Amino acid sequence: MSDRIKVVVAGANGKMGREVVKAILEDDQLELVGAVDVRQKGTDLGVLVGKPPIGRVVFSDLEALLKETQPQVMVDFTNPQSVLRNLHVALQYQTYAVVGTTGLTAVELEEVEQKARKNDVGVFVAPNFALGAVLLMKFAREAARHFPHVEIIELHHDQKLDAPSGTALRTADIIKQERPTFKQGAINEYEKLPGARGAEINGMRVHSVRLPGFVAHEEVIFGGLGQILTLRHDSINRECFMPGVLLAIHRVTQLKGLVVGLENLLDH
Repeated sequence: MSDRIKVVVAGANGKMGREVVKAILEDDQLELVGAVDVRQKGTDLGVLVGKPPIGRVVFSDLEALLKETQPQVMVDFTNPQSVLRNLHVALQYQTYAVVGTTGLTAVELEEVEQKARKNDVGVFVAPNFALGAVLLMKFAREAARHFPHVEIIELHHDQKLDAPSGTALRTADIIKQERPTFKQGAINEYEKLPGARGAEINGMRVHSVRLPGFVAHEEVIFGGLGQILTLRHDSINRECFMPGVLLAIHRVTQLKGLVVGLENLLDH
């Protein structure tokens, strides 16, 4: 069907990349025209994810892939070292982008925003594509108006490269919009071991756990007079991210410039 959205996936051989490939293949409004990864060059994308061959293969060079397939959308689930370079290449070819890779700095995001607008395309970045995680952030915003004392704990598998997670940073950013900046804890508290109290953002503490067995989890703990409020979200497997990824693919071609956060697609 000519009206299907043509999509390529960067990082197709990774755990998230394979799930994205499968999800796109199962969506009859999307057409997977290729993928790129430093591994599995030449492998048929259907075979890569345990399906029958589809006649599209893994490339090792993103620019070559974009030239040959001319997709409308690139989905990036690579790593913090590759994502910015991939975005520059995609935007050069006026390809819309959906990014699940975390680790982009505020300066880099501003750079992406400017280049996306210059090339008249949209880039959508989400630290978390799970709908439950987005709801947790919404609830955390409301709670912060009444419980300004808060700490964030994020727990991920031990192969995650960046810490804190993009989800934790996004949650902290949302909370600080509702919470006055102040340093929590005892005025004269000290750490017997450096880092014992975690990272500090506007006086909040953020803690990262990396262990095998976890997928992606977040706990936001609010403390008040005589009470504790805990919000928690658990991603049991990577399939839970796919509805959000597909929503972003379908919506990104309606965007211009940079949009961060799945809540911005759910609210409109």
